[in-house]
Amino acid sequence: MIRNFQEHAANERTFLAWIRTATAVVGFGLAIGRLGHQTPSPWTEIAMLVTGGLVIVFSYLRMRTKQKEIDTPAEFTAEERPFDLLLLALVCSMFALIAFFTLHLV
Repeated sequence: MIRNFQEHAANERTFLAWIRTATAVVGFGLAIGRLGHQTPSPWTEIAMLVTGGLVIVFSYLRMRTKQKEIDTPAEFTAEERPFDLLLLALVCSMFALIAFFTLHLV
């Protein structure tokens, strides 16, 4: 059995939740852009895809950091890490891009 299996499994589930969130928000944003009468700027679509890609990359880095913390015998506090704050900012920017799509189409 893997040492600290439950913690590692929870860490991986969190990583997969970030992947699902990024995929859903990017897909939803691109779908909204296609619903209107005007074609959105390709730069806004590229920005949406890049932001989703960054969420995936930073969530992977966060998962790797948490794996090392789980395997380290030292105790860590529950403070927020830079990856957590950056992921929050990226998800907020994806929602801002969706809002931009929606306002641009109206």
